[in-house]
Formats: sequence, C-alpha cells, structure tokens
Amino acid sequence: MLQHQGEDIFVIDGHLHAWDATKENIIHEGGEQFIKCFYDYHTGFTPEERQWTLEEFRTYSDEKFLSDVFGTGDVDVGIFQPTYLKEFYEDGFNTIDDCGALADEYGDRLITNGRFDPREGEAGLEDLERQAREYDIQGVKVYTAEWRGDSKGWRLDSEDSFEFLQKCADLGIENVHAHKGPTIRPLNRDAFDVADVDDAASSFPELNFVVEHVGLPRLDDFCWIGTQEPNVYGGLAVAAPMARDRPQKFREILGELLYWLGDDKILFGSDYGIWEPDWVLDAVVNTEFTEEEKAEYGLEFDMETKKKVLGENAADLYDIDIEERKAALRDDDLSAEFDTGAQYEGAAD
Repeated sequence: MLQHQGEDIFVIDGHLHAWDATKENIIHEGGEQFIKCFYDYHTGFTPEERQWTLEEFRTYSDEKFLSDVFGTGDVDVGIFQPTYLKEFYEDGFNTIDDCGALADEYGDRLITNGRFDPREGEAGLEDLERQAREYDIQGVKVYTAEWRGDSKGWRLDSEDSFEFLQKCADLGIENVHAHKGPTIRPLNRDAFDVADVDDAASSFPELNFVVEHVGLPRLDDFCWIGTQEPNVYGGLAVAAPMARDRPQKFREILGELLYWLGDDKILFGSDYGIWEPDWVLDAVVNTEFTEEEKAEYGLEFDMETKKKVLGENAADLYDIDIEERKAALRDDDLSAEFDTGAQYEGAAD
C-alpha cells in the first residue's frame, strides 16, 4: 500500500494492459506502427534507468506484470482495459480472455473489463453477453478509432452504439471507459474526439462514462462535457506521467479537472505497460499546487483529494469496499512475493 506523509493511501490503478505485440502476432503494418508509437511514449516519459528495450516492450510475462504492479508498484487493485485491434494483431493486442485468466487467479487484486465494437452487430452483442457471463464484468473499454475492414472508426453516439450501450445497461455493466486521448499511429485522431460522449452520457444516465486520457489534447472540450454530465468521469492515464517530467503541465491539467469536474470524478491510471506504476504514483502523490495555482483554481491537491483520485473514486464505481479489501489483502503476500527491490529511487515514504 502506498505510504505518503505518514498515511496509507489505497491505490486502484484503473488502466492496465497485458498485450502481445510480438512480431509473430502482427498481421498488418499498423501493428508495428502502433507498438512503436506506444514505445515513443514510453521512452519520452520513463526515467532513463527504467526504460525497457523495444523487444522487452513488445510483450511481458505474468510474473513481470505482477512484480511491476503489485510488487514495486504500490497498487492494491488493478483494472484491465482490453484493446483488441484484430486488424493489426492476429490474436488481438490485449483481449479480455488474455486478461481474464490472470484476473481469475488474483481476484482480490485484479478486475478485468470487457469491450464492444458496434460494427460487429449481432455477433458483437452475443459476445458482450458471453463476457458478462464468463467474467462478470462491471465495465467495458471502447476504442472508437479502431479499424475494422474499410472503417477507420465509429461514434459513441451512433444508433448502433446505443444498441450496445442499452445491452450494457440491461446486463448491469455500468462503467464505459472510452479512449479519448492522444492518437496512436496509424489511427485517426478525429475518431478519438470527445464530442460523442455528450449525447451518449445524456441518453444513458444509468451508465458511467470514464473518458480515458481526459480527452487530451482536447482537455477544454472534455471539461465542458464533464461538468454538465454528472455521469462523466476523467481517467488520468497518459496525463499522470507528466507529473514527473512536465509537473507544471500536469498541475494545469489536474487543476482544470478538479475545478470543472470536482474531486469525486477523477481516476488514477498508470497505463501499464507503457509506464510502471511506482514512479508515476510517486510523482502524482507528491504533486502540490503553488500558491498562485491555489488562488487560480480555488482548491488544493490535499490528502483527502489524493485519496479520492488514487483509489476511492474508482472504488465507488466498482463497488469495492476499501476496508474489507484491506482486510483481505493483509493475508495476501503478493506484494512481498513479487517485490524485486527495484522501486523507483524517488518513491515517497
């Protein structure tokens, strides 16, 4: 568990992957472009001494995942966010079935979300039912810029999408995580536009829409949507690593989110394996607003807010009783088992 200023902070990492971008799995040049773009983000923000080689980055073992997230990473519970990309990868890039086996084995630690793509029609609806039945999913990840045949994207507010959102509501799948952030080569930037969140959120008030990557680079657009829609949340994956190398920019992003959405609607995510949670958490938890920023936003990033952002808000969405989960994890030696001692040297006490 994360320790900061003498207090325990229960951490839920809301954005994890277990991907396969090995050359054997790539069936389209877009797959190679995609993983190399991810790698550019990795080397762009990761401390030099912690950077992986491209070959290490293409895929990683369950043991490495567990070590990086729960051993040195100070994460208490993690949420997988599948991304299929089967036009690029024969067996998919990061599928629910890949994630589900590990989540089943470490049920107190891991949750797997499902996914849908409305272009799959009736077969997609049936598969969504299968995911709910086999994995008891509480959420789905949607990737509106994913290619499928001649199509290079779809909209969350389309008639076909609404059919799938209604299916989610019928199945009790309440959390819809939409990638609305930076473009990854060779996908279309406009297909990640946040504008389609507005009507979807208004039309399905019983669902929660977590805008992953907080709409970057369209932060202002997202904030205007998020402040008017009570069921729209912001996921900090991609923004969070900026707390280390671009601290002023991160404080600006965080300040706007807290000002417009409030401290109950922001969720931490490391985006592992692009970045390892330990140094990202260290940078985020040690973020403090300047006096000028406190005056600008009329608030502070204090301990209460940090606890909400780093775990409590996600716990509310996923019905996690933090005190019960803490008790269950006291007898869980997973952290000790996978602690390699390689924790980021700047980690908070």
